[in-house]
Amino acid sequence: MSKLTFLGSGSAFTPIWEGNYQSNMILESDTGKKLLIDCGTQVHISLHDQNLSIFDIDAIYISHQHADHCGGIEEAAFKTYFNPTAKKPKMIAYSRMLDFLWNETLKGGLASLQGHVATLSDYFDLVPVKRNDGFEWEDIKFQLVRTIHIMDGFDFVPSYGLIFDLNNKKAFITTDSQHCPNQIMDFYAMSDIIFQDCETSPFKSGVHAHYNDLKTLPDDVKKKMYLYHYQPGQLPDAISDGFAGFVTKGQSFT
Repeated sequence: MSKLTFLGSGSAFTPIWEGNYQSNMILESDTGKKLLIDCGTQVHISLHDQNLSIFDIDAIYISHQHADHCGGIEEAAFKTYFNPTAKKPKMIAYSRMLDFLWNETLKGGLASLQGHVATLSDYFDLVPVKRNDGFEWEDIKFQLVRTIHIMDGFDFVPSYGLIFDLNNKKAFITTDSQHCPNQIMDFYAMSDIIFQDCETSPFKSGVHAHYNDLKTLPDDVKKKMYLYHYQPGQLPDAISDGFAGFVTKGQSFT
């Protein structure tokens, strides 16, 4: 049976000494293959916490370029490249995201190898996903969902969430998204279980959906919504407010 495990459930700046990690996840297929959903700066520690390493990962999906979602890629690339027993992992992302990742984030550290000018494909088997399209991994079909994350001047920088079938249930992982119910409500409606990034800080950043805004969603949406990517500290009573609850580090869903 397929299983989704949260390596961590915290925000970008979650201190590891407080017992949580950034919100990266592993989807394990029926055959035991593992898809890492985002590869942040803390991922090698959070994998170790689950008795795993990057060598156990078959494929990596990247939702967007922020460090808590892609900051661990360079280490993953070098570890697998220089280990002759390691299989080259797949890297799956929106096609333009792969270009952005290499040219704006990874090239400085990964381009130079002894006697060779490297590209991203030297380290990973690339699986570019077209606009309004998806991909298939281990007989599981994924649809990319472009969400509004931040505004960059007069343009917006998206994150790419995922909708997929998990053991006859349709799951929706928002990745990083602002609170945009008009744009995202159709995806909430088609999903049986929702994993929603949720800001719990006293002040709204405008970068993530805030708990107080998510509380205004219809009851039928909240009851199937688990909240993650939250700040350290005391959490609200999500169950009393109608949500399915807050995700905790190491929690698995089958």
